[in-house]
Amino acid sequence: MSVDEQKSMSRSILELWGSHNTIQTEDLVTANYVSHQQPSPDSSGVSTLKREEWEQLLKDFHEAFSEGSVQILSQIAENDLVASRWEFTATQAGDFRGSSSSGKTTTWTGVQIDRYEGGKIAESWVNWDKSSFLEGLA
Repeated sequence: MSVDEQKSMSRSILELWGSHNTIQTEDLVTANYVSHQQPSPDSSGVSTLKREEWEQLLKDFHEAFSEGSVQILSQIAENDLVASRWEFTATQAGDFRGSSSSGKTTTWTGVQIDRYEGGKIAESWVNWDKSSFLEGLA
């Protein structure tokens, strides 16, 4: 898989969050995919989501947020890694993981690093601006 193909696939996985696309995630990620997320404020360390947990988070996000869009601000790729810096905008139309629907639109930025294995994403590390996300919903 070329670096350009990896960058395109990393863009596709980020675009899943805003598109409400029904693409099968197995087209993008390995069966043993792991996503390392920032912990919630009441936990310590990094939250590690297995593929099924990550898919549930994606589904929950789609149910709670509409009009989502992601803009890829920059990407860097080397060997089996792609780093994507992005900006996301979405409107909260439903409850999300304990947060009542605000009806507000929020914008936040983040960085995702994807590791490739066998032509698919095997592991991701995600760091995003939770403060901007929450302030936009307040």
